[in-house]
Amino acid sequence: MIDVHAHFAEEGYDVAAELGRIRAAGVDTVILAADTLEHARMHRDIANVHTGCFFTVGVHPEFAQTDFSEEEFFAAAAHPKCVAVGEIGLDYHYPGYDKTVQLRCLERQIGLAESLGLPVQIHSRDACADTLAVLREFPSLRTAGFLMHCYSYGAENLDAFLACGAYFSFGGVVCFKNARRAAEAVGACPRDRLLSETDSPYLSPFRGEKNSPANIPVIVKKLAELKGMTPEAAEACIAENAVRLFPRLLS
Repeated sequence: MIDVHAHFAEEGYDVAAELGRIRAAGVDTVILAADTLEHARMHRDIANVHTGCFFTVGVHPEFAQTDFSEEEFFAAAAHPKCVAVGEIGLDYHYPGYDKTVQLRCLERQIGLAESLGLPVQIHSRDACADTLAVLREFPSLRTAGFLMHCYSYGAENLDAFLACGAYFSFGGVVCFKNARRAAEAVGACPRDRLLSETDSPYLSPFRGEKNSPANIPVIVKKLAELKGMTPEAAEACIAENAVRLFPRLLS
């Protein structure tokens, strides 16, 4: 099983012990998502010494800037276990955000991903229309594909993102009893675009607990239920989708 989006850098994990627990749960692949270039380097160091760990490079919209170092960016992206550019995107949830800077940062990083031949992991919160507008500026994404991480815009917007080339990852939220919109989105998601994530240490399927990629089996079981599949079939489908979107997982 695979977690396509988790965070370990500066999150208080005993990495070796946590990876042992994750593997014991049956999860053999974890993609560690960056929100800063520093965290990308930290995740690279983890991936260097742990089998089954991969990472991304990118600047999260919360830390958006237009003058980040391309030299550092390309240095991290050149590593064979760097599978994507991310998480990048737009986040208009909290007051005080700079929309112009976020848009420029996102567009710049998608352009860098194109030049590197890497897919992207998109974070989008309260910014559906602007996210779609940016994605439509890059028709190459329709071929390369990209990840809508922790997809939250409901079944009604799924087709618009699909038309841009999206894959969709769902996490612990789908396990909540009141998560109707998330469940509907999973139901509407094509099987060949479905992925599993935890966004650890956030959004545990068990409220109040620190999340872990070890919870992926719980999430996959719920995804299977919502798709009318066996857990084994959902696991195989997700693994196939992950390798298609992130070819460096085979490296």
